[in-house]
Amino acid sequence: ETADIICLHCPLTEETKNLIGEKELRAMKPTASLINVARGGVVDESALFNALQSGQIHGAAMDVFMAEPLPPDSPLLTLDNIVVTPHLGAVTKDTFEPTVSRMFDNIMRVSKGLPVPEKDLVVP
Repeated sequence: ETADIICLHCPLTEETKNLIGEKELRAMKPTASLINVARGGVVDESALFNALQSGQIHGAAMDVFMAEPLPPDSPLLTLDNIVVTPHLGAVTKDTFEPTVSRMFDNIMRVSKGLPVPEKDLVVP
């Protein structure tokens, strides 16, 4: 009710799914903005669209969505009062260069028949 900006930084769990919905958006002041750099399911995107379209809140910045990448026909993309990024919020020069360097090192290791360090493995 009093915050100018609400910025979300939380995991998606059963407790945080649709944490921000119609009720929470209605409680925000009309000059407030919502930023979601947490997980897509934390914000009810339909409720957010309605709040932005009606001017109920001033704006939003979203780096994460229920469906990623955000479909090109998403109603959110029709609005002028939202900034949308493709889940790149943590990508900076300081994070990008070391990541690319590690990827290159691991490609070279694999090409030489060497194992990839366990910390760099992602096994579903």
